[in-house]
Amino acid sequence: MAAEPLVFSCERSEKNYTENYELKVVPASKNQKAKVFVDDRDLDQVSEMGRQNIKNVLITESTVLVSIEAYFPPESFDGIQYGAGSVITAITINRLNGQLRKAETVKGGILSATLGEGTKTYQEQCVVAKKLN
Repeated sequence: MAAEPLVFSCERSEKNYTENYELKVVPASKNQKAKVFVDDRDLDQVSEMGRQNIKNVLITESTVLVSIEAYFPPESFDGIQYGAGSVITAITINRLNGQLRKAETVKGGILSATLGEGTKTYQEQCVVAKKLN
């Protein structure tokens, strides 16, 4: 529905740690796929460390939905060999109350060994910072 970018000011809290960040969601246009930025960092990334792609962005009057897929090659760290891994992320932002819900599914790789394999959900709070033209 909305074709203009949305910018949110968000706060993530965990235990004694709080982080504020800017989340910018740019819907797809005829010439460009949808984009998502965190503190001006493009979440579409490709390097020797792996790749992360914005798979889908949907903006309605009440909700913003974002799906992200990340894949990591096998790696060795501190003498331990880890296989390839992936993280599938689904983000839902309620535009009426600013509630952001994130579900991340970790499978394989070093993240599975350190964070645990499976799906974890997080909740954060956002406010619409501004609408861009």
